[in-house]
Amino acid sequence: MSKLEKAALGEPAVAAPSDTDGAFLSVRDLRIHFDTDDGLVKSVDGVSFDVQRGRTLGIVGESGSGKSVTSLGVMGLHRSARAKVSGEVWLDGQELIAADPDDVRRLRGRKMAMIFQDPLSAMHPYYSVGQQIVEAYRVHHKVSKKEARKRAVEMLDRVGIPEPDKRVDGYPHEFSGGMRQRAMIAMALVNNPELLIADEPTTALDVTVQAQILDLIRDLQKEFGSAVIMITHDLGVVAEMADDLLVMYGGRCVERGPAEGVFSEPRHPYTWGLLGSMPRLDRDETDRLIPIKGSPPSLINVPSGCAFNPRCPYADIPKDNVTRTVRPELTEVGERHWAACHMGQEQRERIWTEEIAPKL
Repeated sequence: MSKLEKAALGEPAVAAPSDTDGAFLSVRDLRIHFDTDDGLVKSVDGVSFDVQRGRTLGIVGESGSGKSVTSLGVMGLHRSARAKVSGEVWLDGQELIAADPDDVRRLRGRKMAMIFQDPLSAMHPYYSVGQQIVEAYRVHHKVSKKEARKRAVEMLDRVGIPEPDKRVDGYPHEFSGGMRQRAMIAMALVNNPELLIADEPTTALDVTVQAQILDLIRDLQKEFGSAVIMITHDLGVVAEMADDLLVMYGGRCVERGPAEGVFSEPRHPYTWGLLGSMPRLDRDETDRLIPIKGSPPSLINVPSGCAFNPRCPYADIPKDNVTRTVRPELTEVGERHWAACHMGQEQRERIWTEEIAPKL
């Protein structure tokens, strides 16, 4: 009997994973591929991670690495005919990939919610901000429009929007970028979701507003005890917010572990590159950033072996050309710390200590 047949009969599609350490969200071997006229796009190709209640997972990587597609997959928003989704997504013991789309839709907003990257395009331009928050609330609660409007005003006030009783009738284009982002957060949190996914929540905002938005997410997480996934290319945001870190490249996870451990002792050359390209105030003004040479891979024609090998300065260290022929699997390199690299542990430790760390 297939997963879908079991789900239709109300049976669990597969047994819940037993090694999640009480994770509220557990993703196992998630694959999201798209059929296109140019070929099969492997946007996400076997990603696994866990998120516990009250903790924040940061997902980092260059544009096109699969970060946002992963988050949309968790939310069940890849339901088009061209999308091929497989693997397992467990949310509080319920498997979502094989679940009925209507059941997943009922979970969105109430059990899990998402702050989208661009609130101007994510919010409907023809409806007021208040109307959209009211609708998000009434979908999951049998209340009057008056009660829902009161809740919308309360949420706008909670996220720091001035004069919320007046701004509730404003339209998205009448809000500044920071205010729109706050309104998007209010909409995402109106039902007190237990999982919050924030996709580039501070993009295009000035640094003062960025800090306010991050403080707001942190305070609300403490209040509700939510599990949070923070998707970003800004390592400064991750360093401030994340308890755990997942580094993606070419649709796959190349390193994951406790954020402190990944920052202090990274074990993948791509992570070294990300750290080297991060601006820092404690550097001398004459020091230049260290860019990662080359461009991210095409997800239609991902390089064989290690996807990072065309850009990796250490690709020739492993013998027998294994870097270009065999795809490395995640191996444990520390406590709850994994990396996917063909170089030996001692080699990586030596390169990091002697060559990379002194330059950062």
